[in-house]
Amino acid sequence: MDVYVKPGAIQAADADAIVVNLFEGVLQPRGATGALDQVLDCAIQDMIAAGELRGRLNETVIFHPRGAIPSRHVIVVGLGKPSALCLDSVRQAAAAAARAARKVGARTLASIAHGAGAGGLKVADAAQAVVEGTILGLYRYAAPRGNLDETALHSVESFTLIEFDQSRLPEVEAGARIGHIVAGAACMARDLDNQPSNVMTPTALADVAQAIAADFGMACEVMGAEQMGELKMGALLGVSRGASQPPRFIVLEHNPGVDAGAGPFVLVGKGITFDSGGISIKPSSGMEQMRGDMSGAAAALASMQAIGAIGLRGHVVALVPATENMPGGNAIHPGDVVTAMNGLSIEVVDTDAEGRLVLADALAYAQRYRPAFVVDIATLTGAIATALGHHMTGVYANEDALWSAIQTAGEAAGELMWRMPLDPVFDVQIETPFADVKNYGGSPGGSATGASFLAKFIGDHAWAHLDIGSTDWWEADQVYTKKPYFVRGCTGVGVGTLVGLLRAWEAGHLSRHR
Repeated sequence: MDVYVKPGAIQAADADAIVVNLFEGVLQPRGATGALDQVLDCAIQDMIAAGELRGRLNETVIFHPRGAIPSRHVIVVGLGKPSALCLDSVRQAAAAAARAARKVGARTLASIAHGAGAGGLKVADAAQAVVEGTILGLYRYAAPRGNLDETALHSVESFTLIEFDQSRLPEVEAGARIGHIVAGAACMARDLDNQPSNVMTPTALADVAQAIAADFGMACEVMGAEQMGELKMGALLGVSRGASQPPRFIVLEHNPGVDAGAGPFVLVGKGITFDSGGISIKPSSGMEQMRGDMSGAAAALASMQAIGAIGLRGHVVALVPATENMPGGNAIHPGDVVTAMNGLSIEVVDTDAEGRLVLADALAYAQRYRPAFVVDIATLTGAIATALGHHMTGVYANEDALWSAIQTAGEAAGELMWRMPLDPVFDVQIETPFADVKNYGGSPGGSATGASFLAKFIGDHAWAHLDIGSTDWWEADQVYTKKPYFVRGCTGVGVGTLVGLLRAWEAGHLSRHR
Protein backbone atom coordinates (compact mmCIF):
# COMPACT_ATOMS: atom_id res chain seq x y z
CA MET A 1 0.00 0.00 0.00
CA ASP A 2 1.25 3.47 -0.89
CA VAL A 3 1.57 5.96 1.97
CA TYR A 4 1.59 9.74 1.49
CA VAL A 5 1.72 12.87 3.65
CA LYS A 6 -0.04 16.03 2.46
CA PRO A 7 -0.80 19.45 3.93
CA GLY A 8 -4.34 20.71 4.23
CA ALA A 9 -7.65 20.24 6.00
CA ILE A 10 -9.02 16.73 6.35
CA GLN A 11 -12.47 17.77 5.09
CA ALA A 12 -10.88 18.83 1.80
CA ALA A 13 -9.08 15.51 1.23
CA ASP A 14 -10.01 13.83 -2.03
CA ALA A 15 -10.18 10.25 -0.78
CA ASP A 16 -12.91 7.62 -0.82
CA ALA A 17 -12.97 7.72 2.98
CA ILE A 18 -11.53 10.10 5.57
CA VAL A 19 -10.93 9.43 9.27
CA VAL A 20 -11.19 11.71 12.30
CA ASN A 21 -11.40 10.81 15.98
CA LEU A 22 -13.34 11.39 19.16
CA PHE A 23 -12.36 10.95 22.80
CA GLU A 24 -14.78 9.25 25.14
CA GLY A 25 -16.79 11.77 27.13
CA VAL A 26 -16.42 14.61 24.62
CA LEU A 27 -19.76 16.24 23.82
CA GLN A 28 -18.56 18.92 21.42
CA PRO A 29 -15.74 17.88 19.09
CA ARG A 30 -12.90 20.28 18.45
CA GLY A 31 -9.83 20.39 16.25
CA ALA A 32 -10.04 18.58 12.93
CA THR A 33 -13.13 16.65 14.04
CA GLY A 34 -14.86 19.88 15.03
CA ALA A 35 -14.00 21.59 11.74
CA LEU A 36 -15.38 18.62 9.82
CA ASP A 37 -18.50 18.59 11.99
CA GLN A 38 -19.24 22.19 11.00
CA VAL A 39 -19.05 21.29 7.33
CA LEU A 40 -21.41 18.36 7.99
CA ASP A 41 -23.96 20.68 9.65
CA CYS A 42 -23.17 19.29 13.15
CA ALA A 43 -24.02 15.71 12.20
CA ILE A 44 -21.30 14.40 14.50
CA GLN A 45 -22.65 16.38 17.46
CA ASP A 46 -26.13 15.05 16.73
CA MET A 47 -24.87 11.47 16.90
CA ILE A 48 -23.08 12.20 20.18
CA ALA A 49 -26.24 13.74 21.64
CA ALA A 50 -28.26 10.72 20.56
CA GLY A 51 -25.85 8.41 22.35
CA GLU A 52 -24.92 6.67 19.11
CA LEU A 53 -21.33 7.92 19.14
CA ARG A 54 -19.49 7.70 22.44
CA GLY A 55 -15.82 7.74 21.51
CA ARG A 56 -15.03 4.36 23.04
CA LEU A 57 -11.74 2.91 21.90
CA ASN A 58 -12.03 1.38 18.41
CA GLU A 59 -15.72 2.32 18.04
CA THR A 60 -16.40 3.39 14.46
CA VAL A 61 -19.34 5.33 13.05
CA ILE A 62 -19.65 6.03 9.33
CA PHE A 63 -21.23 9.19 7.93
CA HIS A 64 -22.29 9.85 4.34
CA PRO A 65 -21.52 13.49 3.47
CA ARG A 66 -23.90 13.55 0.45
CA GLY A 67 -21.63 15.83 -1.55
CA ALA A 68 -20.79 18.27 1.25
CA ILE A 69 -17.09 17.31 0.93
CA PRO A 70 -15.07 15.43 -1.72
CA SER A 71 -15.00 12.18 0.26
CA ARG A 72 -17.83 9.66 0.00
CA HIS A 73 -17.43 8.39 3.57
CA VAL A 74 -16.48 9.94 6.89
CA ILE A 75 -15.31 7.56 9.60
CA VAL A 76 -15.23 8.76 13.20
CA VAL A 77 -13.17 6.41 15.37
CA GLY A 78 -13.07 6.37 19.14
CA LEU A 79 -9.80 6.93 20.99
CA GLY A 80 -11.15 5.99 24.42
CA LYS A 81 -10.62 8.02 27.56
CA PRO A 82 -8.08 10.85 27.25
CA SER A 83 -6.32 9.70 30.42
CA ALA A 84 -5.66 6.28 28.89
CA LEU A 85 -4.37 7.52 25.55
CA CYS A 86 -1.12 5.89 24.40
CA LEU A 87 0.51 5.02 21.12
CA ASP A 88 -1.20 1.65 21.04
CA SER A 89 -4.59 3.33 21.44
CA VAL A 90 -3.77 5.26 18.28
CA ARG A 91 -2.50 2.14 16.54
CA GLN A 92 -5.67 0.22 17.40
CA ALA A 93 -8.00 3.05 16.41
CA ALA A 94 -6.25 3.45 13.05
CA ALA A 95 -6.63 -0.28 12.40
CA ALA A 96 -10.33 -0.21 13.31
CA ALA A 97 -10.93 2.75 10.99
CA ALA A 98 -9.01 1.09 8.14
CA ARG A 99 -11.10 -2.05 8.43
CA ALA A 100 -14.27 0.04 8.37
CA ALA A 101 -13.01 1.77 5.23
CA ARG A 102 -12.37 -1.55 3.55
CA LYS A 103 -15.88 -2.74 4.37
CA VAL A 104 -17.40 0.19 2.48
CA GLY A 105 -15.14 -0.48 -0.50
CA ALA A 106 -12.78 2.48 -0.11
CA ARG A 107 -9.72 2.30 -2.33
CA THR A 108 -8.18 5.51 -1.04
CA LEU A 109 -8.09 6.52 2.61
CA ALA A 110 -7.00 9.68 4.40
CA SER A 111 -6.64 10.42 8.10
CA ILE A 112 -5.28 12.87 10.63
CA ALA A 113 -2.53 11.84 13.06
CA HIS A 114 -4.66 10.80 16.01
CA GLY A 115 -3.43 11.97 19.39
CA ALA A 116 -1.01 14.55 18.03
CA GLY A 117 -3.30 17.44 18.94
CA ALA A 118 -5.26 17.51 22.19
CA GLY A 119 -3.91 14.07 23.02
CA GLY A 120 -0.43 15.48 23.55
CA LEU A 121 1.49 12.70 21.80
CA LYS A 122 4.64 13.55 19.89
CA VAL A 123 3.74 14.28 16.30
CA ALA A 124 6.20 11.82 14.71
CA ASP A 125 5.23 9.04 17.12
CA ALA A 126 1.51 9.55 16.50
CA ALA A 127 2.04 9.54 12.73
CA GLN A 128 4.06 6.35 12.98
CA ALA A 129 1.38 4.64 15.07
CA VAL A 130 -1.41 5.64 12.67
CA VAL A 131 0.46 4.27 9.66
CA GLU A 132 1.38 1.07 11.50
CA GLY A 133 -2.19 0.47 12.65
CA THR A 134 -3.60 1.10 9.18
CA ILE A 135 -1.21 -1.30 7.44
CA LEU A 136 -1.39 -4.02 10.09
CA GLY A 137 -5.17 -3.79 10.31
CA LEU A 138 -5.54 -4.26 6.56
CA TYR A 139 -3.13 -7.22 6.43
CA ARG A 140 -4.33 -10.30 4.58
CA TYR A 141 -2.32 -13.45 4.06
CA ALA A 142 -2.32 -14.25 0.35
CA ALA A 143 -3.30 -17.88 0.73
CA PRO A 144 -3.27 -20.01 -2.44
CA ARG A 145 -6.88 -20.44 -3.57
CA GLY A 146 -8.20 -21.84 -6.82
CA ASN A 147 -11.70 -20.35 -6.66
CA LEU A 148 -11.03 -16.89 -5.26
CA ASP A 149 -13.39 -14.15 -6.38
CA GLU A 150 -10.97 -11.23 -6.63
CA THR A 151 -13.80 -8.73 -6.87
CA ALA A 152 -14.91 -9.70 -3.36
CA LEU A 153 -11.59 -8.60 -1.86
CA HIS A 154 -11.85 -4.87 -1.43
CA SER A 155 -8.42 -3.42 -0.86
CA VAL A 156 -7.29 0.01 0.31
CA GLU A 157 -4.61 0.94 -2.20
CA SER A 158 -3.32 4.20 -0.76
CA PHE A 159 -3.28 5.96 2.59
CA THR A 160 -2.63 9.65 3.15
CA LEU A 161 -1.90 11.45 6.39
CA ILE A 162 -3.28 14.99 6.30
CA GLU A 163 -1.61 17.68 8.43
CA PHE A 164 -3.15 21.13 8.73
CA ASP A 165 -0.13 22.75 10.42
CA GLN A 166 2.54 22.88 7.72
CA SER A 167 5.29 23.48 10.31
CA ARG A 168 4.67 19.94 11.55
CA LEU A 169 4.92 18.28 8.13
CA PRO A 170 8.57 17.16 8.54
CA GLU A 171 7.70 15.36 11.78
CA VAL A 172 4.64 13.71 10.22
CA GLU A 173 6.68 12.63 7.22
CA ALA A 174 9.43 11.17 9.40
CA GLY A 175 6.96 9.23 11.53
CA ALA A 176 4.98 8.01 8.54
CA ARG A 177 8.16 6.74 6.89
CA ILE A 178 9.19 4.72 9.93
CA GLY A 179 5.65 3.41 10.41
CA HIS A 180 5.47 2.30 6.78
CA ILE A 181 8.77 0.44 7.08
CA VAL A 182 8.09 -1.20 10.46
CA ALA A 183 4.55 -2.28 9.60
CA GLY A 184 5.72 -3.61 6.25
CA ALA A 185 8.39 -5.65 8.03
CA ALA A 186 5.84 -7.01 10.52
CA CYS A 187 3.61 -8.04 7.61
CA MET A 188 6.61 -9.75 6.04
CA ALA A 189 7.14 -11.70 9.27
CA ARG A 190 3.46 -12.68 9.25
CA ASP A 191 3.79 -13.89 5.66
CA LEU A 192 6.84 -16.00 6.50
CA ASP A 193 5.15 -17.49 9.55
CA ASN A 194 1.84 -18.21 7.84
CA GLN A 195 3.29 -20.03 4.87
CA PRO A 196 2.98 -23.83 5.04
CA SER A 197 6.11 -25.69 6.03
CA ASN A 198 6.28 -27.52 2.69
CA VAL A 199 6.93 -24.06 1.20
CA MET A 200 8.82 -22.25 3.98
CA THR A 201 11.63 -24.78 4.42
CA PRO A 202 15.02 -23.98 5.99
CA THR A 203 16.38 -23.45 2.48
CA ALA A 204 13.52 -21.09 1.60
CA LEU A 205 14.15 -19.14 4.80
CA ALA A 206 17.80 -18.80 3.78
CA ASP A 207 16.67 -17.53 0.38
CA VAL A 208 14.70 -14.79 2.16
CA ALA A 209 17.81 -13.74 4.06
CA GLN A 210 19.83 -13.62 0.86
CA ALA A 211 17.18 -11.47 -0.81
CA ILE A 212 17.28 -9.00 2.10
CA ALA A 213 21.07 -8.90 1.80
CA ALA A 214 20.85 -8.17 -1.91
CA ASP A 215 18.26 -5.43 -1.42
CA PHE A 216 20.13 -3.55 1.28
CA GLY A 217 23.80 -4.31 0.68
CA MET A 218 24.20 -6.66 3.62
CA ALA A 219 26.48 -9.68 3.87
CA CYS A 220 24.83 -13.09 4.05
CA GLU A 221 26.37 -16.50 4.69
CA VAL A 222 24.29 -19.67 4.60
CA MET A 223 25.90 -22.74 6.12
CA GLY A 224 24.90 -26.33 5.46
CA ALA A 225 25.28 -29.42 7.63
CA GLU A 226 28.90 -29.93 6.63
CA GLN A 227 29.94 -26.45 7.75
CA MET A 228 27.93 -26.84 10.95
CA GLY A 229 29.79 -30.04 11.60
CA GLU A 230 33.10 -28.27 11.18
CA LEU A 231 31.95 -25.74 13.77
CA LYS A 232 30.90 -28.60 16.08
CA MET A 233 27.28 -27.50 16.26
CA GLY A 234 26.17 -30.83 17.65
CA ALA A 235 22.98 -29.54 19.24
CA LEU A 236 21.59 -28.01 16.04
CA LEU A 237 22.64 -30.99 13.96
CA GLY A 238 21.10 -33.33 16.51
CA VAL A 239 17.68 -31.71 16.05
CA SER A 240 17.98 -31.85 12.26
CA ARG A 241 18.73 -35.58 12.12
CA GLY A 242 15.12 -36.74 11.71
CA ALA A 243 14.24 -34.30 8.94
CA SER A 244 14.52 -34.85 5.19
CA GLN A 245 14.88 -31.10 4.65
CA PRO A 246 18.53 -30.05 5.08
CA PRO A 247 19.27 -27.60 7.93
CA ARG A 248 20.65 -24.13 7.38
CA PHE A 249 22.55 -21.77 9.66
CA ILE A 250 21.96 -18.22 8.42
CA VAL A 251 24.22 -15.25 9.16
CA LEU A 252 22.88 -11.89 7.94
CA GLU A 253 25.11 -8.90 8.69
CA HIS A 254 24.33 -5.19 8.41
CA ASN A 255 27.59 -3.31 8.76
CA PRO A 256 27.54 0.21 7.32
CA GLY A 257 31.08 0.81 8.51
CA VAL A 258 30.26 3.01 11.48
CA ASP A 259 32.42 1.73 14.32
CA ALA A 260 30.58 2.04 17.63
CA GLY A 261 33.65 0.63 19.41
CA ALA A 262 31.67 -1.85 21.47
CA GLY A 263 30.87 -4.70 19.10
CA PRO A 264 27.70 -5.38 17.11
CA PHE A 265 24.17 -5.94 18.29
CA VAL A 266 23.34 -9.60 17.63
CA LEU A 267 19.80 -10.88 17.05
CA VAL A 268 19.16 -14.62 17.25
CA GLY A 269 15.90 -16.06 15.94
CA LYS A 270 14.68 -19.61 16.43
CA GLY A 271 13.99 -21.09 12.99
CA ILE A 272 12.15 -24.39 13.43
CA THR A 273 10.20 -24.39 10.18
CA PHE A 274 8.04 -27.26 11.41
CA ASP A 275 7.97 -28.80 14.85
CA SER A 276 6.38 -32.22 15.19
CA GLY A 277 8.06 -32.69 18.56
CA GLY A 278 10.36 -35.35 17.12
CA ILE A 279 10.26 -38.71 18.93
CA SER A 280 8.51 -36.90 21.82
CA ILE A 281 5.75 -36.21 19.33
CA LYS A 282 3.12 -33.56 19.90
CA PRO A 283 -0.65 -34.22 19.97
CA SER A 284 -2.16 -33.96 16.48
CA SER A 285 -4.70 -31.31 17.49
CA GLY A 286 -3.31 -27.90 16.60
CA MET A 287 -0.06 -29.28 15.19
CA GLU A 288 -0.66 -27.37 11.98
CA GLN A 289 0.23 -24.20 13.88
CA MET A 290 3.76 -25.53 14.31
CA ARG A 291 4.62 -24.06 10.93
CA GLY A 292 4.89 -20.90 13.03
CA ASP A 293 7.66 -22.27 15.23
CA MET A 294 10.02 -20.11 13.20
CA SER A 295 8.32 -16.90 14.37
CA GLY A 296 11.54 -15.83 16.08
CA ALA A 297 13.50 -16.25 12.87
CA ALA A 298 10.85 -14.35 10.94
CA ALA A 299 10.99 -11.48 13.44
CA ALA A 300 14.79 -11.33 13.31
CA LEU A 301 14.94 -11.33 9.50
CA ALA A 302 12.07 -8.85 9.16
CA SER A 303 13.82 -6.55 11.63
CA MET A 304 16.92 -6.70 9.46
CA GLN A 305 14.85 -5.70 6.46
CA ALA A 306 13.46 -2.78 8.45
CA ILE A 307 16.83 -1.46 9.62
CA GLY A 308 18.15 -1.77 6.08
CA ALA A 309 15.26 0.30 4.77
CA ILE A 310 15.61 2.85 7.59
CA GLY A 311 19.36 3.10 7.03
CA LEU A 312 20.40 2.29 10.58
CA ARG A 313 24.05 3.21 11.12
CA GLY A 314 24.87 0.54 13.70
CA HIS A 315 26.48 -2.86 13.15
CA VAL A 316 23.80 -5.57 13.53
CA VAL A 317 24.07 -9.32 12.95
CA ALA A 318 21.14 -11.74 12.72
CA LEU A 319 21.73 -15.45 13.34
CA VAL A 320 19.07 -17.99 12.40
CA PRO A 321 19.47 -21.71 13.12
CA ALA A 322 16.91 -23.25 10.76
CA THR A 323 15.71 -26.85 10.66
CA GLU A 324 12.65 -29.04 10.95
CA ASN A 325 12.11 -31.24 14.02
CA MET A 326 10.80 -34.55 12.74
CA PRO A 327 10.56 -38.15 14.04
CA GLY A 328 12.47 -39.77 11.16
CA GLY A 329 14.39 -43.02 11.34
CA ASN A 330 17.59 -41.15 12.14
CA ALA A 331 15.97 -38.80 14.64
CA ILE A 332 17.56 -37.96 17.96
CA HIS A 333 16.24 -40.12 20.83
CA PRO A 334 15.28 -39.12 24.36
CA GLY A 335 18.36 -39.92 26.41
CA ASP A 336 20.85 -39.12 23.66
CA VAL A 337 23.73 -36.79 24.48
CA VAL A 338 24.90 -34.09 22.07
CA THR A 339 27.70 -31.54 22.40
CA ALA A 340 27.15 -27.89 21.56
CA MET A 341 29.62 -25.59 19.86
CA ASN A 342 30.97 -24.28 23.18
CA GLY A 343 31.82 -27.81 24.35
CA LEU A 344 28.94 -28.30 26.80
CA SER A 345 27.32 -31.73 26.63
CA ILE A 346 23.54 -31.91 26.69
CA GLU A 347 21.32 -34.84 27.62
CA VAL A 348 18.23 -34.66 25.43
CA VAL A 349 15.45 -35.85 27.74
CA ASP A 350 12.68 -34.38 25.58
CA THR A 351 13.06 -33.98 21.82
CA ASP A 352 10.18 -31.49 21.86
CA ALA A 353 12.43 -29.08 23.75
CA GLU A 354 14.38 -28.60 20.54
CA GLY A 355 14.30 -24.83 20.26
CA ARG A 356 16.77 -24.38 23.08
CA LEU A 357 19.10 -26.87 21.41
CA VAL A 358 19.33 -24.96 18.14
CA LEU A 359 19.60 -21.67 20.03
CA ALA A 360 22.43 -23.08 22.15
CA ASP A 361 24.70 -23.34 19.12
CA ALA A 362 23.56 -19.98 17.74
CA LEU A 363 24.22 -18.21 21.06
CA ALA A 364 27.63 -19.86 21.27
CA TYR A 365 28.37 -18.72 17.72
CA ALA A 366 27.35 -15.15 18.64
CA GLN A 367 30.26 -14.92 21.08
CA ARG A 368 32.78 -14.75 18.23
CA TYR A 369 31.55 -11.23 17.45
CA ARG A 370 32.36 -9.95 20.95
CA PRO A 371 28.88 -8.40 20.85
CA ALA A 372 27.68 -5.34 22.70
CA PHE A 373 24.29 -7.00 23.19
CA VAL A 374 22.63 -10.28 22.25
CA VAL A 375 18.85 -10.66 22.06
CA ASP A 376 17.26 -13.94 21.09
CA ILE A 377 13.59 -14.31 20.21
CA ALA A 378 11.88 -17.66 20.16
CA THR A 379 8.63 -19.55 20.52
CA LEU A 380 10.48 -21.41 23.23
CA THR A 381 7.80 -22.68 25.61
CA GLY A 382 4.08 -23.17 26.05
CA ALA A 383 4.73 -22.62 29.74
CA ILE A 384 5.02 -18.86 29.19
CA ALA A 385 1.30 -18.83 28.31
CA THR A 386 0.54 -20.39 31.68
CA ALA A 387 2.40 -17.53 33.35
CA LEU A 388 1.30 -14.58 31.19
CA GLY A 389 -1.62 -15.73 29.09
CA HIS A 390 -1.59 -14.31 25.58
CA HIS A 391 -1.18 -10.74 26.74
CA MET A 392 2.58 -10.38 27.15
CA THR A 393 5.93 -11.70 26.00
CA GLY A 394 8.17 -13.02 28.76
CA VAL A 395 11.63 -11.48 28.89
CA TYR A 396 14.68 -12.88 30.67
CA ALA A 397 17.57 -10.44 30.86
CA ASN A 398 20.94 -10.51 32.60
CA GLU A 399 21.25 -6.71 32.56
CA ASP A 400 18.82 -4.09 33.89
CA ALA A 401 19.57 -1.48 31.22
CA LEU A 402 18.85 -3.93 28.42
CA TRP A 403 15.59 -5.01 30.04
CA SER A 404 14.52 -1.39 30.52
CA ALA A 405 15.19 -0.60 26.85
CA ILE A 406 13.24 -3.67 25.71
CA GLN A 407 10.32 -2.74 27.95
CA THR A 408 10.25 0.81 26.58
CA ALA A 409 10.48 -0.34 22.95
CA GLY A 410 7.79 -2.96 23.50
CA GLU A 411 5.39 -0.49 25.09
CA ALA A 412 5.80 1.93 22.19
CA ALA A 413 5.23 -0.92 19.71
CA GLY A 414 2.14 -2.23 21.49
CA GLU A 415 4.02 -5.44 22.32
CA LEU A 416 3.81 -5.68 26.09
CA MET A 417 6.78 -7.25 27.84
CA TRP A 418 7.09 -8.70 31.34
CA ARG A 419 10.40 -9.43 33.05
CA MET A 420 10.74 -13.02 34.24
CA PRO A 421 13.22 -14.40 36.78
CA LEU A 422 16.64 -15.39 35.48
CA ASP A 423 18.04 -17.00 38.61
CA PRO A 424 20.46 -19.85 39.39
CA VAL A 425 17.77 -21.43 41.56
CA PHE A 426 16.31 -22.92 38.38
CA ASP A 427 19.58 -24.63 37.43
CA VAL A 428 18.88 -27.55 39.76
CA GLN A 429 16.01 -28.65 37.50
CA ILE A 430 18.30 -29.07 34.50
CA GLU A 431 21.09 -30.94 36.28
CA THR A 432 21.82 -34.49 35.16
CA PRO A 433 24.46 -37.11 36.00
CA PHE A 434 24.77 -37.99 32.31
CA ALA A 435 25.96 -34.65 30.82
CA ASP A 436 26.77 -31.08 31.71
CA VAL A 437 23.11 -30.15 31.46
CA LYS A 438 19.80 -31.57 30.27
CA ASN A 439 17.44 -29.82 27.91
CA TYR A 440 14.22 -30.03 29.94
CA GLY A 441 13.55 -29.45 33.61
CA GLY A 442 9.92 -30.51 33.89
CA SER A 443 6.65 -28.56 33.99
CA PRO A 444 7.18 -26.35 37.06
CA GLY A 445 8.87 -23.14 35.95
CA GLY A 446 9.09 -24.47 32.41
CA SER A 447 9.81 -21.13 30.78
CA ALA A 448 12.34 -20.14 33.45
CA THR A 449 14.27 -23.40 33.19
CA GLY A 450 14.38 -22.95 29.41
CA ALA A 451 15.96 -19.53 29.91
CA SER A 452 18.39 -20.93 32.49
CA PHE A 453 19.45 -23.50 29.90
CA LEU A 454 20.10 -20.79 27.28
CA ALA A 455 22.10 -18.72 29.76
CA LYS A 456 24.77 -21.42 29.80
CA PHE A 457 25.64 -20.67 26.18
CA ILE A 458 25.86 -16.87 26.18
CA GLY A 459 29.13 -16.35 28.04
CA ASP A 460 29.74 -13.01 29.72
CA HIS A 461 27.68 -10.91 27.32
CA ALA A 462 24.70 -8.65 27.91
CA TRP A 463 21.80 -10.81 26.82
CA ALA A 464 18.02 -11.02 26.80
CA HIS A 465 15.72 -13.85 25.81
CA LEU A 466 12.22 -13.10 24.50
CA ASP A 467 9.86 -16.06 24.89
CA ILE A 468 7.06 -15.38 22.39
CA GLY A 469 5.47 -18.80 22.80
CA SER A 470 2.20 -17.16 23.89
CA THR A 471 2.08 -14.07 21.67
CA ASP A 472 3.12 -15.22 18.20
CA TRP A 473 -0.28 -16.59 17.17
CA TRP A 474 -3.79 -15.13 17.36
CA GLU A 475 -7.10 -16.96 17.12
CA ALA A 476 -10.44 -15.25 16.56
CA ASP A 477 -11.80 -16.57 19.87
CA GLN A 478 -8.96 -14.98 21.89
CA VAL A 479 -11.17 -12.08 22.90
CA TYR A 480 -8.86 -11.21 25.76
CA THR A 481 -6.10 -10.25 23.33
CA LYS A 482 -8.27 -8.92 20.54
CA LYS A 483 -6.87 -5.85 18.84
CA PRO A 484 -8.01 -4.56 15.45
CA TYR A 485 -4.55 -4.97 13.94
CA PHE A 486 -4.56 -8.73 14.64
CA VAL A 487 -5.87 -11.21 12.12
CA ARG A 488 -6.04 -14.97 12.51
CA GLY A 489 -2.60 -16.54 12.27
CA CYS A 490 0.85 -15.36 13.16
CA THR A 491 1.11 -11.89 14.65
CA GLY A 492 4.60 -10.78 13.63
CA VAL A 493 5.30 -10.04 17.29
CA GLY A 494 8.77 -8.78 18.09
CA VAL A 495 9.44 -6.76 14.95
CA GLY A 496 8.25 -3.45 16.42
CA THR A 497 10.14 -4.06 19.65
CA LEU A 498 13.39 -5.11 18.01
CA VAL A 499 13.42 -2.23 15.54
CA GLY A 500 12.62 0.24 18.31
CA LEU A 501 15.36 -1.27 20.46
CA LEU A 502 17.93 -1.04 17.68
CA ARG A 503 16.98 2.57 16.95
CA ALA A 504 17.39 3.40 20.65
CA TRP A 505 20.82 1.71 20.61
CA GLU A 506 21.85 3.67 17.51
CA ALA A 507 20.73 6.89 19.19
CA GLY A 508 22.96 6.15 22.20
CA HIS A 509 20.10 5.45 24.61
CA LEU A 510 21.37 1.98 25.45
CA SER A 511 24.82 1.21 26.78
CA ARG A 512 26.23 -1.70 28.73
CA HIS A 513 26.36 -1.32 32.51
CA ARG A 514 27.61 -4.70 33.70
